[in-house]
Amino acid sequence: MPASQITQLLANLKSGDRTAVAAKLMPLVYDEFKALAARHLRHERANHTLQPTALVHEAYLRLIDQSRVDWQGRTHFFAVGAQAMRRILVDHARQRKRQKRGGGAGRVELDESVALAPKRDEEILALDEAMEKLAKLDSRQAEIVEMRFFAGMSVEEVAHTLGVSKRTVEGDWTMARAWLMRELSR
Repeated sequence: MPASQITQLLANLKSGDRTAVAAKLMPLVYDEFKALAARHLRHERANHTLQPTALVHEAYLRLIDQSRVDWQGRTHFFAVGAQAMRRILVDHARQRKRQKRGGGAGRVELDESVALAPKRDEEILALDEAMEKLAKLDSRQAEIVEMRFFAGMSVEEVAHTLGVSKRTVEGDWTMARAWLMRELSR
């Protein structure tokens, strides 16, 4: 799948026929999106009601519906896609928690493996809350976590997408992980 073809279709999204562009784009990104969704769901509980296909379709619909995004290319599209999948899973966890327990939350104790791979609704919600706090403190670090952890992007891809050096990404990634670990262990 040529990245330039995906980039061109993304550019056409803003100005062209959304339905036609979406129909052409989906076959080009579907396999990678499904792998990304499977990766997200691998960290979920075993009896999760969302399947990779459903997660892909919901995320894809959210992405195609974006009218204010200036797509920077394939990498940017996948980074935002990973963020959309995370938001869907967080929304799903919130809804399930409301239905199951009436919304009461307990204290969550997390070690490093759980902090970066949540398995329970409480952990997903705690991670989301921590990511929101991190975004308020340092939006670039939060973006780096989204791209590195949730989208599986390399340091080089993140640096290119954000327009910063590899060294900056590496330093921010280290700081963000340490901050999240401290925040989630409270």
